[in-house]
Formats: sequence, C-alpha cells, structure tokens
Amino acid sequence: MHGGFGWFQYMRSGDTKPKVTKELLLRVLTYARPYWNQIVGMLVMILISAGLTLVSPLIFRAMIDKVLPSKNINQLILLAIALLLVPVFNGVIGVIQRRLNSTVGEGVIFDLRSSLFSRLQRMSLRFFTNTKTGELMSRLNNDVVGAQNAISNTIVNIITNVIEAVAILAVMLSLQWQLTILSVLILPFFILAAQKLGVTLRDIARQAMDLNAQMNAHMNETLNIGGALLVKLFGRTKEEENRFRDRAAGVRDIGIRRSVIGSTFFVILGLVSAVGTAMVYGLGGYYVIQGTFTIGTIVAFGSYLGSLYGALQGLAGAPVEFSTSMVSFERVFEVIDLPQDIVEKENAIVLHDVKGELQFDNVTFNYSIDDTKLLSEVKRYGSMDNVGAVLSGGNGQSTTAIRRRGEGSASDSTEADPTSQAREVALNGISFRSSPGDLVALVGPSGAGKTTVTYLIPRLYDPSDGVIRIDGHDLKDVTLDSLSSAIGMVTQETYLFHDTIRTNLTYAKVDATQEEIEAAARAANIHNFIMDLPDGYDTIVGERGYRLSGGEKQRIALARVILKNPRILVLDEATSSLDSESEALIQDALKRVMAGRTSIVIAHRLSTILAANLILVMDRGQIVEQGTHDELIALDGLYAQLYETQFRGERV
Repeated sequence: MHGGFGWFQYMRSGDTKPKVTKELLLRVLTYARPYWNQIVGMLVMILISAGLTLVSPLIFRAMIDKVLPSKNINQLILLAIALLLVPVFNGVIGVIQRRLNSTVGEGVIFDLRSSLFSRLQRMSLRFFTNTKTGELMSRLNNDVVGAQNAISNTIVNIITNVIEAVAILAVMLSLQWQLTILSVLILPFFILAAQKLGVTLRDIARQAMDLNAQMNAHMNETLNIGGALLVKLFGRTKEEENRFRDRAAGVRDIGIRRSVIGSTFFVILGLVSAVGTAMVYGLGGYYVIQGTFTIGTIVAFGSYLGSLYGALQGLAGAPVEFSTSMVSFERVFEVIDLPQDIVEKENAIVLHDVKGELQFDNVTFNYSIDDTKLLSEVKRYGSMDNVGAVLSGGNGQSTTAIRRRGEGSASDSTEADPTSQAREVALNGISFRSSPGDLVALVGPSGAGKTTVTYLIPRLYDPSDGVIRIDGHDLKDVTLDSLSSAIGMVTQETYLFHDTIRTNLTYAKVDATQEEIEAAARAANIHNFIMDLPDGYDTIVGERGYRLSGGEKQRIALARVILKNPRILVLDEATSSLDSESEALIQDALKRVMAGRTSIVIAHRLSTILAANLILVMDRGQIVEQGTHDELIALDGLYAQLYETQFRGERV
C-alpha cells in the first residue's frame, strides 16, 4: 500500500466507493495515448526486472547445493560475480524505468493542467464569483497529481506486482507445489489484518488531515498581509499565537498516534507473514530432513516467499488506489466539461476600426446561479475547503446552503426595508444609446446596478434578455478578443500583480516600447513618482500592489488602460478614499484618458457629471431618469435629491 494511505484524501462524502466506468477508462487512456512508446518501454523494463528478481534465489540454491559441497572455486567466483551483476543490471533498468515513468507522469500532469487552465480562462465571471479559489487550486494540483498517479504509478505498480506474483508462483510451484500452496493459504489472514487495521488507520488519517486543514487555514487567514495587519491593529498577537499552538498541538498528538498505530499495523502484517514463513520453513525443513528437499531449495523458496508477500501486499491496496485515481480524473474532467456562459460564435465578427457607438436595448440581467455550470461539492480530506469558521472553530455551512440563503434574502430584505436596493433581478429593461466620443455618467444609490451595467459592456456577463450593441453589432456576434481590444476598464478595486511596475503596465500591451510606457505614465500623472523610486519602472509593487497607496495604484491602472488605447472606456471614478492631492492628479489624468473616447463612467464627482453628454440615474436596477444635468434638475426627481445630498456642496 503506497503513499501512507493517501487515497483517503479523495474519498467522497459518505465514503461511497468510487465508480470506475468503461467510458471513464477510455477517456483516461486518451491522455496515455501520446506516451504509448514510453509505456511499452516501461512494460519491457518491468518484465526484465521481474526476470532478474527470480535469478538471485536460484544462484543461492546452486551455490549451496552444488558449488559449496563440490568446493568448485571457479564456479563460486562466477556465481559471486553473477550476484553482483544482478543488482547492477536491476539498478540500470530501474533508472531507465524511472526515466520513462517520469516522462509519462510529468507529461500527463502538464497535459491535464494545460487543459484545466485553458478551460478556466474561458469561464465567465459568474463562475469565479461562485467558486472558491482553494477549490480551483485543488483541482489544478491535488486532483491533477492524483489523476497522473493512475497512469504513471498505480497501473505500473499493478502490472509489476501481477507479473512478479505470477512469475514467483510459477517458480515456487516448480520447486515444491505443497509448500507453495501452504504459503498461499496464509493470504486470507494477511488480507483480514490489512482490512481491520486499515479502517483504524483511515479514521486517524482523516482526523490528521482535518486538523492539518484547520492549522493551514489559520495560517492562511493570519499570515496574509490583510490578516497580519488586522492582528496587529487589534493587538491580538498573543491570542493568535496561543490559538496556533492549540492547533499545532492537535496535529502533533494525532501524528504521534498515527505513527504508533501505523507501526503496529506493519508489525501485525509482519507477524502474519512470519507465520506463513515459519510454516513453510518448518515443513520445508522436514522435507530436508527426509531428503526430498535440498537446503539450497528451501533458502531460495524463503527468498521467493518474501517477494511474493510483498507483491500480494501491493495488490491488496491497488483497487483502492486505482479507483481513487479515477475519482481524481473524474474531478479533472468535471472542470474540462463545464459548460461556458460566455461562448464565442463560429465565424464571429472581428471588430475593426471601432467607432465607439454603444447601445443597450431593453437589457435585463440577474445573477441567478445554474448549479450545472458550477463545480460539485466533494469532501476532500486535508483540503482547506472543508474548514468552516477558522477562528471560532465552528462548522461552516456548505456553499449550496449559502447560495440558497443568499438567493432568498433579497425579497425578505425588501419586505423589511422598502428603500433597500436588494432585489432578485439586478437589471430590468435598461435602454440607452451613446454616440462615439460621448461621456455617459451613471449615478444612483449604492447597489442600484451601476457596476452591473459596466460588467455587461466587456461581456463579463451576458444579459438574461435584451441586446447590447457596439457599432451596431450584437456583442454575442463579435469575437471576444476584438471586443476586449476595443474596451478598456478600470475598476474601483485596482488589481496589480506581485511584479514590477513595468510588467503591470505592459500587461495591456506586451510589445510596448519604453517611450510608450513613459508616455502612458505621464498621461496618468504617475511617471515622476515612478522615476523617484529606487528601481524606477522595475520596482516590485508587492502583493496586490500593497506597497503603493490607493491613488498610486489607481494612476498605474489608468496608465495601463492608456497603453491599451481602447475606443471605449469603462471606469469607476471612485476617489472618496483618496487624499486631495491624489484625487486632483487622478481627475486630471481622467480628462486626458477620456478625451476622444466613448466613456461610461460610474460618476462620483460633480465635474464628471456636468461634463457628461448623458446622465443615467439608476435605482433598483432600472434607469429612472436620463438626460443632462439641467434637464434632470428640472425634473426634481431622484437626481435632484442626489444633487442636493451629495454634489451641491462640491466645488467644481
């Protein structure tokens, strides 16, 4: 049994036995097909290695029964050299086999990971907002490695053990069939001991993985930059140290118990094997005394017996390991087979020379969740996904339960508070049109649906009903790449990679020259700041850009969009958390960015609203008013209220 009983990591909730179907096996074999040459080579190496394994005991028998009694020095030297050459050849074959095995294993991991990552890249934003990042990492790491194990290890081990067991039994039967039968009779006791103690070890392994998951979750929560900051701000360093010590102590104690039980397990298996060996040597000794069995034969027989029990022990755990690997393949295939929300049509139109005309025609959208397009929930022991409340230690609710509760909460909240923006339909009947070069300002209470409107423009989501057009083309009829090239978006929460400023900027245009990079940075009022840094554009910004201030991150994000040079600009103009200097720099940069482009802006400043060609006033997912500033003030509706409460005191 290989891997320290690692198969228990992947057993489904309820410990149901994994199902291995013909269709699944055939699909698995498609991943092995590119490596048939290496697999055949491994099988040849296995056969040669099995043959060499049979040679050493026969050499011992010949040495004991013939060479030593006859005192033949020449034959003794030859047999001694043969005993040296057998492990040498076996070692060389082992290295070759390992090379072939690694080529297959790492190749399968590469193929699976590439397929998974490509599929995930094409999933919609809806998928990522309803899927745990840890679950995706588990699929890309744990499940991929578990699946690879089926082809490069489990199947190879099964074949190796079967060949060895058959070959050894054949030789043993040729030596003495009675002793062979006696040695096999002990096998049921061997399997019984493995099953009984295996259950105990499984439970302990499960507890150990759960405790490890709790400890890892605690580290993940408190050692990331946000968690570390919170701990320090609230002065909870001692409490977190004590909490971690408690979790680490649990891991320590279960580890000790697991080691003791594991040792006991193998001691008992060894005793069972010893019983069989004792019986064989006892009966074999009797045959030696009777003169029907030579001493060399019984020595060879005993050596074969140890190899036989080793092969049978490997075969005892093989079905579980194989079915577990198949579960890993199932979970990998589940991701690959997930239907896509955002699908590009065949022969989709490639946008050229985009003018920037944008039209929403009676667009309705809701964030309803189709569970068939999400990952299934699986109990994977040892995964952080199973951890509920990390600090309190309570049991967390399942994702499905949270989804259902969240879906039902909208109507409940609405009944309790008529002014609440909570609702079931995110957008309802949205219609407007912007001409090329227009500035469209979205205003309204928080939660009214402004951000959702901006997410529909680059097709992060598709409308539930209605049509969105760019230059007269339905977004669903154009290629995703050309649509992405035409649209630039700056969100309120700026995301930067843990890399250099240069790398973050050139993410918009990989082949950008230094002059283009600096021009974009100057337009975003960030070039001088960058040049004052010790490493300039090669400065590492830290995790999520945490080494930079909010205003600096926003200006880098603006520079990135400028470098992309899109015809349509979508941005959240949030500057409420910035100091006056940063805000002024960003506002100045925004004027340059929006010049000559169609801009859809979630407006937070009166200056932007006054400059807008069209103001859309949103409330509860609908456009309740639209027009210019003067027209909306004259209506004396929601916009007039917002103007009085939010914008009137602002100096323009």
